[in-house]
Amino acid sequence: MLKNISPILSPELLKILMEMGHGDEIVIGDGNFPAASVAQRLVRLDGHGVPEILDAVLRLMPLDTYVDAPVALMDNGDSANRPEIWAVYEDVVKKNEGEKAFELVERFAFYDRAKKAYAVIATGETAIYANVILKKGVVV
Repeated sequence: MLKNISPILSPELLKILMEMGHGDEIVIGDGNFPAASVAQRLVRLDGHGVPEILDAVLRLMPLDTYVDAPVALMDNGDSANRPEIWAVYEDVVKKNEGEKAFELVERFAFYDRAKKAYAVIATGETAIYANVILKKGVVV
């Protein structure tokens, strides 16, 4: 055990976060996301939801400041009915990184982008359209 590191972050995930370089992306997928079929590197955190994993990751990993939107969400295609969990993500990102822009990515384009991500985290999140991609920044 280490101090000040969330116990939900596995040794495997900590290693992956350390290996990632500036501009690399990591996906945190909900329970319906096809994580195993798209991942180059798969980390299973099935007993946890996306918000708590997002918070734990952002306590360690900076977001990219050289892009307009370092956070991408899978678009549900219905701007009048945003998934409630997106507001939770905005709060978590703001708490850890300040105001950051979010990008909406069409579902199949999101899958294609996830296939190129450095790693995918599979979660037990039950909310739908709860998938998020984070682009790693630099530590200053």
